[in-house]
Amino acid sequence: MPATGTLYLVAVPIGNADDLSPRAQETLRSVAVVAAEDTRHFATLARQHAIDTRSVSYHDHNEQARTAELIGRLHEGDDVALVSDAGTPLVSDPGFRLVRAAIDGGIRVTSIPGPSAVTTALAASGLPPHPFRFVGFLPRTAAARRAALEAVAGDEATLVAFEAPHRLADALRDAVDVLGDRAACLGRNLTKPHERYDRGQLSQLLDGLASEGEVRGECTVVIAGADRRERNLTDATADARLLLRDGAPPRAIQDLLAARHGLSHREAYALVLELRDE
Repeated sequence: MPATGTLYLVAVPIGNADDLSPRAQETLRSVAVVAAEDTRHFATLARQHAIDTRSVSYHDHNEQARTAELIGRLHEGDDVALVSDAGTPLVSDPGFRLVRAAIDGGIRVTSIPGPSAVTTALAASGLPPHPFRFVGFLPRTAAARRAALEAVAGDEATLVAFEAPHRLADALRDAVDVLGDRAACLGRNLTKPHERYDRGQLSQLLDGLASEGEVRGECTVVIAGADRRERNLTDATADARLLLRDGAPPRAIQDLLAARHGLSHREAYALVLELRDE
């Protein structure tokens, strides 16, 4: 059986071009082709590091067709590198389809580690670094965004999300409403000369944005996870709603919430009354 090529997943800088590792540079020079999310972005980086490897586009709109083409080249013995516009491939960027197809086809897949906005912001946030949950880009519409936040409201892990600058204020406002006014960190233009970290409660970050006017730059939001009491209250609320809907007596619900979720009888009683009157 003829040897196949290797698919290299190459992390590229998130802002500072000097963060492209020597190993990444060597890999990008040695492969037959670079599949880039945006060939223009890659061309700029390539010029800065004297890389003259041919590149082809690989993005959401051509992923299916390009995957088949690249898998064909890999089976013919060509090495292929995959890069995103910034950071580590597949982290909120296209590429999973290609990786899965390569693995299924018996092709070697390896990752050249390097920059990631997720871990860069998490490390500097001042919030607990583990466990953490990366939720990617928050949904564009308010209803979907709030639903996504509600799905992780009870999670004790530190949350990391990407957000577009023109939606940032709305996203923080929804986070305050859904998650409560938690500690948070907003990282922008990470590793660039005008890198900025703002730390404080979500409401303080929101007030700061209001005083800025137009928001610019790539945004990574890090939000403290739910404390255990908040998580218990979230779970207790879900149980109480279900039991009330099924017609269970309030006293029995109160006892169950106290036993299962650690609420005091006073807290459990107040919660049952609040939900019953909704």
